[in-house]
Amino acid sequence: MNNVEKGKIGEDIATKFLENGGAIIKERNFRGRFGEIDIISFFNTTEIVFIEVKSRSTCKYGFPAEAVDKTKQNKIKKTAQEYIMKNNLQEISIRFDVIEVYMSDKKIRHIVNAF
Repeated sequence: MNNVEKGKIGEDIATKFLENGGAIIKERNFRGRFGEIDIISFFNTTEIVFIEVKSRSTCKYGFPAEAVDKTKQNKIKKTAQEYIMKNNLQEISIRFDVIEVYMSDKKIRHIVNAF
């Protein structure tokens, strides 16, 4: 299984986890000029959440969230701004989360307000 396939499976697992927690998934893999956002969801009607999913088979090279460095965070923030403007959501609060998916045992760690 290549990294793209692992990423897709990880996003599917994260999406199911979010839906089971009451989230409404608005979009997956939104692409903008600056990058991509894995999952965009609403947990209530007043907050939109932009979620980066990181999947790993092992923590040999560090925890998945460590891959969301400042450069990646800035790309996600710029892409989120694009989404907000495109969908006229300027009056809604936003949040940036990271979901770690551990492929070996399908465990999930949801980091709320990750950045």
